[in-house]
Amino acid sequence: MGLIKMKNKVIVLSILLLSTLVVQAQKKEPVLEVDGFVRNYTGVLFNSGDFSIVQNTVDLTLKHKREKVSFSANPFYYQYPGKDDYFDFRELYMDVYSNKLDLRIGKQQIIWGQADGVFVTDIVSPLNLTEFLLWDFNEIRQGVTAVKMKYYPHQDHDLEIVWIPVFTPTILPDENSIWRPSQEFAAPPTFDYSKVKIPSNIENGELFLRYSLSKSVIDLHLIGAYTWDDAQSMHVQKLIDSTMSLTGIIITPSHHRLMMGGGNFSSTIGGFILRGEAAYYYGKYFQTTDPTVNDALVQKNYLNYIVGLDKTIGDWKISSQFIQKIIFEYNDLMTNDKEDNLMTIMVNRTLFREQLRLELFSYIGLNNGDALVRIRGYYFPHDGMSIELGTNIFVGDKGTFGQYNNNDMVYARVKYSF
Repeated sequence: MGLIKMKNKVIVLSILLLSTLVVQAQKKEPVLEVDGFVRNYTGVLFNSGDFSIVQNTVDLTLKHKREKVSFSANPFYYQYPGKDDYFDFRELYMDVYSNKLDLRIGKQQIIWGQADGVFVTDIVSPLNLTEFLLWDFNEIRQGVTAVKMKYYPHQDHDLEIVWIPVFTPTILPDENSIWRPSQEFAAPPTFDYSKVKIPSNIENGELFLRYSLSKSVIDLHLIGAYTWDDAQSMHVQKLIDSTMSLTGIIITPSHHRLMMGGGNFSSTIGGFILRGEAAYYYGKYFQTTDPTVNDALVQKNYLNYIVGLDKTIGDWKISSQFIQKIIFEYNDLMTNDKEDNLMTIMVNRTLFREQLRLELFSYIGLNNGDALVRIRGYYFPHDGMSIELGTNIFVGDKGTFGQYNNNDMVYARVKYSF
């Protein structure tokens, strides 16, 4: 039944799009701007030869603009051979403009960070981690239904206020996915999902603030948030019988309030681009093995920051980042490290008048010696067409990336943009 409903949505969307194109063809000026892409994405695991993903995509962007108002929609459709297809809108909003105030209402992606591949202050839009971190980041970020107000008191600075009335959580891989994070329990757990949903009401809304200053020497943003933790906290209840033996485990996933204050900046110094972000989080729940804690969670504050440096030399672009997370009032029974250290390195080069681009991007976990190494090439044989060939190599046997050491793969993405 769900698949039939989804196909009906696609049919309706197709009819609307074709009708719009017919109307456009009959008018001298375009009524609606339409662009997008179609793509095939196929990945194969090294170890088994199994397909890690086979996906056909249609992604459209529709825009209509008048003097003081505009409309934008980004419907997308993922088709999976032999599996349920997926259709949704990544964005669906309207804009209202004035001299000093802009208003955006509806489903939208909001990007507030400076970092590449990591999320420090960029937390307004929750993530879709169905394929871990392997999708393009405009697909990893989910749209949120929000009201965003942007006020321009002067030319070089502004204030943004975002109110999200309905909470949207991070999407995790399903239980049978190769991207499901590994977890070890003393006994097979039973999951209780009764508390995972946040009721939709005024009290449970989320609020984000950002002040931006743009000068010739620096771009600076100060950010504050009263939000929910997009990731689930796993409350663990151990069932003990009369002989003090463990008979079972009940896990209750839930989301908790989280406050954040921080900022980010970027500046050009001597031909280098220096970037930085820092965020202090209040009230994050962390796992612990402390037997005196009933639900295996403790609440702590932590600091997350990043420093990045970029340099372009001719056809070469080089970028490196150092990311650290520090937990305050740490105790040794917590399963997280007190200080978690991560680096990223990116090198790319364009060749043959930008018809070919080669790229290396790597996450390097310094605590566990694990890594994700992505080597890929992009070929642009014709206008609007691109062919991407790449590998995803996981190094190590533990940590964020090492847990997926059996998921090394080669993949291809063929894309036509219009």
